[in-house]
Amino acid sequence: MADLRALLVDQLKDAFSAEKQAIQAMRRAMRKATEPQLRDGLEAHVAQSEEQRDRVEQALDKLGARPGRKVCEAMRGLVEEAQHEMEDQEKGAILDLVIVASQQRMEHYEIAAYGTMAELAKAMGEMEVAKLLAQTLAEEKAQDEQLTQVTRSALLPAALSKEKTA
Repeated sequence: MADLRALLVDQLKDAFSAEKQAIQAMRRAMRKATEPQLRDGLEAHVAQSEEQRDRVEQALDKLGARPGRKVCEAMRGLVEEAQHEMEDQEKGAILDLVIVASQQRMEHYEIAAYGTMAELAKAMGEMEVAKLLAQTLAEEKAQDEQLTQVTRSALLPAALSKEKTA
């Protein structure tokens, strides 16, 4: 069990770093987004991600660990890719779609990470930790769905109408 505990702690430290990086990326994306629904959604998700980061810290605390200085390299890569893609676009509907695409990549990474961690914690009998992680997993899935809804209802229609007038 010591090896599994070390794995879970390492994964939680990685998730803590990922949340911190995602928060910074969302703040940058918020400044570039033009669609009000997208901006508002990003703003709400920043607040939610701050709670998720705190939840990861609580989980680490329950396991007798601290976040430390671990850097999530996967999130770093996703954030860098998003920045490069956003630099290539002018403000408007296409940039908003690029923002959503990059945000959903980040969400899917987090969904995979939290799903694995929640199951690991549950299998180890760390039910409080599992509950914290399951709550975050549900929020990440809901955020992914909200991004899809904004894309369908606002971003794609705006981008398509711009294409027709161009």
